[in-house]
Amino acid sequence: MIFNLIAGLFAFLCVYPFLFVIVISLTNEEALARNGYSIFPEKWSFSAYEYIFKAGDQLLRSYGVTILITVVGTLISLAVICLYAYAISRKNFQYRGFFSFIAFFTMLFNGGLVPTYMVLTQVLHLKDTIWALILPLIMNAFYVLIMRTFYNTTVPDAIIESAKIDGAGELRAFITIVLPISLPGIATIGLFATLGFWNDWFNALLYIDNPALVPLQSMLMRIENSMQFLLNNAQLNASGQTLELMRTLPQESTRMALVVLATLPIACAYPFFQRYFVQGLTIGAVKE
Repeated sequence: MIFNLIAGLFAFLCVYPFLFVIVISLTNEEALARNGYSIFPEKWSFSAYEYIFKAGDQLLRSYGVTILITVVGTLISLAVICLYAYAISRKNFQYRGFFSFIAFFTMLFNGGLVPTYMVLTQVLHLKDTIWALILPLIMNAFYVLIMRTFYNTTVPDAIIESAKIDGAGELRAFITIVLPISLPGIATIGLFATLGFWNDWFNALLYIDNPALVPLQSMLMRIENSMQFLLNNAQLNASGQTLELMRTLPQESTRMALVVLATLPIACAYPFFQRYFVQGLTIGAVKE
């Protein structure tokens, strides 16, 4: 009972900061400035969300773009990383050392921003395409090494050999035998990849000019920059109406609302991965 209470308290402490952010985003800006942050605000307000949703259809399009690149990018990333890691984890693969070195080398050195930009725009012609938001992130050498270690420690050679004796090829053995055993590792890498695609805004800054292809994080950043520009240049127009508008502009609550809009969907997706964490621990056990 005591351990359950401790676990419940720890869980609440983990959730409380996010709940606090939601409450602040729904707090009236004047009450927030007068009383500071409070879990029980003096006055509620949706002005921050109204300010953000003035973008209208652009916000929905940005959500759609982010969901598309997250789903497609994560699936492609998992396929590439899992296959690459499985190949270099097999002892009978002649060039496993060479390809392991290639993966490790890219963790130490990379071509840099300018060559990457030139390749994507001048060679692959991906500027203002959805693939410019997907391809740069699908391969991660660190995740490859993690999965290679996972295969080496979790997938016994005996079970692969038994599948080959039954007539299965390398690909069939990987799909039917290795993947079910590797669900915990795949779910972990999938979660990391999902977070990477969801939170990415830098590639959109470099390669996307078309408003229809702007992802959510980039759009929210533009909203924040626009609001900050208005506040910094309020003195350029000293009319009473402008000053009143600047005074009522929801600054802090808008920032918290941006956090909510950017974080809530991916937080809701986490239990999906959690289910596979638990499920993967109960299958694929081998006794030797």
